[in-house]
Amino acid sequence: MTMTDSNNSTDCDFPCGGEPIELVSFSLMASGLALLMPVFLMAKLKAAPRGDELMNKISDLISDGARSFLRTEYKYLVSFVVFVFVVLVALYATDPPSDEYDEAYDTTLDGLRVGACFLGGAILSGTAGWAGMAVATDANVRTTQAADAQGLSEALRLAFTGGAVMGFTVVGLGLGGLSFFFVVMCEGRDGFSNRDKMDLAVDMLAGFGFGASSIALFARVAGGIYTKAADVGADLVGKVEMDIPEDDPRNPAVIADNVGDNVGDVAGMGADLFESFCGSIIAATTLADGVEQRILLPFWIAGAGVVSSVVGYFFVSCKDDATQHDLLFALHKGTISASVTVMALSAVIIKTVYVDSDLSEGGSISSEEGWKVYGCIAIGLTCGICIGQVTEYFTSYSYWPVKSITEAGVTGPATVIIQGLGVGMISCVAPVLILFVTILSCNELAGDYGISIAAVGMLSTLGVTLATDAYGPIADNAGGIAEMAELDERVRETTDALDALGNTTAATGKGFAIGSAVLAALSLLAAFKEKVNLDTVDIGDPIVLSGLLFGAMLPFLFAALTMLSVQKAAGAIIVEVRRQFATIPGLREGTAEPDCNKCVEIATQSSVEEMVLPGLYAVMSPLTIGFLIGPRALVGMLTGAIASGMMLAIMMANAGGAWDNSKKYIELEGACGGKGTAIHKACVVGDTVGDPFKDTSGPSLNILINLMSVIALTIAPALEDVDDWELWYYGLIPIGVTIAGTILVYNLYWKNGQDITGNVGDSGLTKKKTYEDSALIESDTDGTIDTPLLASDYNSE
Repeated sequence: MTMTDSNNSTDCDFPCGGEPIELVSFSLMASGLALLMPVFLMAKLKAAPRGDELMNKISDLISDGARSFLRTEYKYLVSFVVFVFVVLVALYATDPPSDEYDEAYDTTLDGLRVGACFLGGAILSGTAGWAGMAVATDANVRTTQAADAQGLSEALRLAFTGGAVMGFTVVGLGLGGLSFFFVVMCEGRDGFSNRDKMDLAVDMLAGFGFGASSIALFARVAGGIYTKAADVGADLVGKVEMDIPEDDPRNPAVIADNVGDNVGDVAGMGADLFESFCGSIIAATTLADGVEQRILLPFWIAGAGVVSSVVGYFFVSCKDDATQHDLLFALHKGTISASVTVMALSAVIIKTVYVDSDLSEGGSISSEEGWKVYGCIAIGLTCGICIGQVTEYFTSYSYWPVKSITEAGVTGPATVIIQGLGVGMISCVAPVLILFVTILSCNELAGDYGISIAAVGMLSTLGVTLATDAYGPIADNAGGIAEMAELDERVRETTDALDALGNTTAATGKGFAIGSAVLAALSLLAAFKEKVNLDTVDIGDPIVLSGLLFGAMLPFLFAALTMLSVQKAAGAIIVEVRRQFATIPGLREGTAEPDCNKCVEIATQSSVEEMVLPGLYAVMSPLTIGFLIGPRALVGMLTGAIASGMMLAIMMANAGGAWDNSKKYIELEGACGGKGTAIHKACVVGDTVGDPFKDTSGPSLNILINLMSVIALTIAPALEDVDDWELWYYGLIPIGVTIAGTILVYNLYWKNGQDITGNVGDSGLTKKKTYEDSALIESDTDGTIDTPLLASDYNSE
């Protein structure tokens, strides 16, 4: 490769031969705008009243619980981040990419460069999650007060504003961090041409993606386990066993349940889309072949998306008497206006930077290529909108799929679950067809680079798209505060309407996240193949096929571990809630206060413990296959994981969302006899099953496929031109770590699991009565099964 300082293009104005800082100048300015928006939005939030003393007390308890969880989680993650930093520094110092360009260059700095990028991605991902959580826990009580004093329109505005803070923080930190590290990684390479500097800088950015993805995985898994363990524990004992309303202040798990909405659906989702957003830009720049126009484009399109999201934010509004359809349209106005704006700005960018010119190292850039890439941007945006609409159809109670689940409750909870599974499975068809058309169309227009730009286009309006998703947990918390503060029923009706909309937007957001993750993962896979010099891969080759089968299994293993973790953590909360109802005098009657902090502590500790094993397998799997067998097997593994992970994620997310809204359909619209009927109780069971589907396992899978893809890209320099089994001895290291970690986690956290069989004698409970329709079973001393027991079956001694 050339080592001259001459420009890489001839007869071409900017961006040909442009300096790295020039190529990302617009994205740096746009990220500054994105980070100014939260300041403006926070000022609007702070101007809204917080309500009475009791409402503030409840909100502060939720905020303290969320902060406590994130502090505990981040303490665990510090050791992981430090360990991976050391490994990356050592790996890139011993096998630096700079060797390809100049053997006289001090290549030991490559390790520090990649390590710094990894730290940057991890820190910014964690910061985005913390900032979003902090704002959400402040906006909830203001939304409640607005619903009480001003009505639906103002409550929607405040909840959406809180969600928008999360959206703009994520895109601001992500785009700004990538732009900054791209410029910094180009520095200190005197004697290199601009193209070579940028090629090496893009290699380093894989570390940034690794840091963002790893934090996202742990945040999503731990947050998902927390929120659903608390939710399931609160619902099963409170609503099913004690027959008290949702968010009843007598329920000891109700604060933990509301905390979970913030740490799972706000901080977790924010970190999730942060890594997809960054991953799509990294993949596009990696596939740019050092051409300035192709490197510049993903940064500038993302910057245009920031401006468009600002425009979209101001389009969101509704009337106080709005129906669910009107509320959905209010949010759609924001996303559609943002999409139209970004398409207009993208056309200007393409017209400006794609001009007919020859490149000094061969090849050319043409305006025709630019408009083909523009087509990919349009296809990516359309793909995201279409997947969102399909998800809305399958998860909103305005349409047949959810209504059919509710009607299935006539014959009990079993048919509710069967119908929900069927709806979830059939909901995979349309998104797959949409992605099928998107991938083939973009590949025909601009190859692998076109697919990566489609992912950038889909995520370009993330500022407003994430706001519509993060708004949901704020509305949910607002309803919880209204119930616990015993406000007028009309307030709860207002927040329930917003909450039902939030369930749909959350499901839509998950579908959007899955679709974008698939495109980003495919682009990262293509970038990995390019870096290791694999032009073609024969899927029928035993090495590749074996890797494919192994990869297809991983999402099921990952989902199983997270589901089992929710059950285990929920069991501990169920036991604690039952204990408090039985041992705290006056709790049932509402004359005594529950010990909510105990449930928060249990949920926090359980979730951070349970995140270790899924995270271990996600990180070690690509390292094991890549080093033990080789890059061909790793390509097969990633392909299998992307295919099966996408299907499983869509099915679980949509089935869970449909189950949830089948219950809301009865509660809000009075369908099938309304609350308290046998059909309602059957749908509550379905909703409980769907909780870990839609909020824990399903959403974690898109991070899994992205994380494994970005890890593969990170280790690509070490696997370049490596034959099968050539580095098998290095593969023994991650195998050893995996085995040791599994044994350690089993002995520390799994070996002595929580006993939830109803033997509560140690908690000071005595048997009062039994019911035949309850959820848990008591065994006699001879080991035979007797009658089931509920929390209400016990009195305190």
